[in-house]
Amino acid sequence: MSKSRQQRVTAFPNVELVAVALANAYGNPTHGNKLNPLRELIFILCSLQTNESLYQSTYASLRARFPTFRQLADASESDIARAIAHGGLARQKARTIRGVLTRLESDFGMPTLSPLSGMSDVACENYLESLPGVGRKTARCVLMYSLRRHTFPVDSNCWRVCRRLGWVRPTRPDKTCSPRDMDRVQAGVPPNLRLSLHVNLVSHGREYCLPSHPACESCCIRQFCRTGRRAWTLSRD
Repeated sequence: MSKSRQQRVTAFPNVELVAVALANAYGNPTHGNKLNPLRELIFILCSLQTNESLYQSTYASLRARFPTFRQLADASESDIARAIAHGGLARQKARTIRGVLTRLESDFGMPTLSPLSGMSDVACENYLESLPGVGRKTARCVLMYSLRRHTFPVDSNCWRVCRRLGWVRPTRPDKTCSPRDMDRVQAGVPPNLRLSLHVNLVSHGREYCLPSHPACESCCIRQFCRTGRRAWTLSRD
């Protein structure tokens, strides 16, 4: 993280109560994420702009075709694209994976992210964001899931629920989550809650807090949510 990202944590209202309610409801699922940081990075790259069932099978197909990092690093971009074709955006993702592996071989002499284990959070995040096609959310997923660092990745589900809870307002006109917004959300979640809250917000966003028609009447955190309370009041009028 740059100095601009080294923010003092000021916890969001009711964040601990929300985290407990979601943990009770979903039980901290792993969502298929990987302990090896390079496997996690490739898994996340396969998941971009793809639904869960497709990206899980896309990653499985890639692993079946190239079981080792060495085999994947030696593969051509077109071979990688063919292995992940059914997941969508295959050529773009293959180009990114190929570019990442080439960079790792240049930096570390082999396709690995193992050297990150000895780096600080700041250095890890900066390095990951310097890789082709890797943004802040992807970098923080690798840090959180594989390196067990206290980061908070903000995917579309987390962003949507945090906004509806009234925790954060978007800074972009189109209301998408900017890197600055990601930093603000991370700063509002205490480090000890970040892993649990992230994985459970992902589940909640997929099951109840849907983009167009949220199931507010069945929501386990409705009492803390501005959107949920308003929808519940309107439904009873």
